[in-house]
Amino acid sequence: MASRAAPVPAPAPVPRPADAAELESGNYPLMILGVMAASLLQILDTTIANVALPHMQSSLGATVDTITWVLTSYIIASAVALPITGWLADRIGARRLFIGSVAGFILASMLCGLAQNLEEMVIFRAFQGIAGAFIAPLSQAFMLDATRPSRHPQIMAVWGMGIMIGPILGPILGGWLTETANWRWVFFVNLPVGALSLAALIAFLPHRPQRARRFDIAGFVLLALALTAFQLLLDRGQQQDWLASTEIWVYLLIMLSATWMVVIHFATATAPMFDRALFADRNFAIALGFMVVIGIVMFAVMALLPPMLQNLFGYGVIDTGIVLMPRGVGILISMQLSGVLMRRGFDARPVVAGGFVICALSLWQMAHWSLDVDALHVIVSGLLQGLGMGLVFIPLQVSAFATLSPRLRTDGSSLLNLFRSLGASAGIAWMTVLLARNIQTSHEELGSNITAATGIIVDFSTSDRFQVLGDGAMALIDAKVNRQAAMIAYVDDFWLMMWITLAAAPLALLMRRNAAPAGPVALSE
Repeated sequence: MASRAAPVPAPAPVPRPADAAELESGNYPLMILGVMAASLLQILDTTIANVALPHMQSSLGATVDTITWVLTSYIIASAVALPITGWLADRIGARRLFIGSVAGFILASMLCGLAQNLEEMVIFRAFQGIAGAFIAPLSQAFMLDATRPSRHPQIMAVWGMGIMIGPILGPILGGWLTETANWRWVFFVNLPVGALSLAALIAFLPHRPQRARRFDIAGFVLLALALTAFQLLLDRGQQQDWLASTEIWVYLLIMLSATWMVVIHFATATAPMFDRALFADRNFAIALGFMVVIGIVMFAVMALLPPMLQNLFGYGVIDTGIVLMPRGVGILISMQLSGVLMRRGFDARPVVAGGFVICALSLWQMAHWSLDVDALHVIVSGLLQGLGMGLVFIPLQVSAFATLSPRLRTDGSSLLNLFRSLGASAGIAWMTVLLARNIQTSHEELGSNITAATGIIVDFSTSDRFQVLGDGAMALIDAKVNRQAAMIAYVDDFWLMMWITLAAAPLALLMRRNAAPAGPVALSE
């Protein structure tokens, strides 16, 4: 009797090389181009509409107070949607979510350009904010997953260029489109670029495995309450005179209560919205704090400089863009340099600390500006600040993700983007409030010292005799005082941001040295 043949054992799985990408794309360069185009559009829209607000106000029949909801609705919707990026990516698939987000962003941009009244514009901007919220974290996660670990510093430099340069280009492009065409083109410009990006993503974006994951309803509701109250407090605070208003007290109490509850919930829940392993990683936790500082310094400076240059120095929109452009050049140079340093194994900690020191040096230069400052000083300070920011951003991103499992990348990226957004919102509101109050204080101090004894050529005691001419002379003096007071207030803001940046630099030494990337993505849990 013939013996039964022994079964042939299945071939052992071939182990994936240590330096191999987690995901394979059919055309890597075109995929990266599509991802970057989507990321750039999303970050541009956080600032591009700012300069068009006065034109929207008259066209949509809004008031000075209500037109700000065009910005507020986008910011709140984006902040609330951002934390659920990881859960949605796991439930419906990261590829589907990314492609759907880009398609929704294009549609929302078209609807914003077609809006006929303020109510429609606010609704469409909220839709745009929700769709755009998923783009930044997913773009970062896909670029990391589709790139081999040894090239992560370079690909983060490419991704960082869009994130860092977008806020610089936004006001310039928005101002040029508004002046040469119409404010509606601020939104219509997204359509052709977005369509090309969408085509590249549909064709070449790889699939990422899905996994079962329960939705943390309580955590999402509490976090959404905290973020919404925080944004409303910042946006409405100046108009309502801050804590003198009952409305602001309500926002503050809701924010504090919800924040306290969400911290307790995330620390004790069985399956919280964010894996506690994220916060247990020292490098990632420190990176979250640094992202707040980057948001405060970078976005607050970019919010202050255009109105300062245009209102105090008489620059036009195009001239403002020209003198601010070197900031982007500095970012491009230092991002490439920091990418090379990280690839060659340099310790990220002194690079990050050095970048913050360079940023502080640029702010120290800006704190010594006066009304006589020329364009060269603005260009040099901007270039220096760009160099510093580029040195900070890439090593920080690489260190934050180096010890995280790939399955946590989407959640980690959404948290980093959320903290940067919160820092930007808080920084802009904080610096704007200080600017307004310091202008009033400085105006009062300067005005009290202008008397006939100070050498002013106008005799105040007889100015009423000249009627219109006397009023004109007084208005001229008041305008001069206003300019000086505003310059003093801007300088005070620059001093404060310099000290914040310097205080952040030593924290880089608390991070661990560069570590090897975490292991391959888990297909199931």
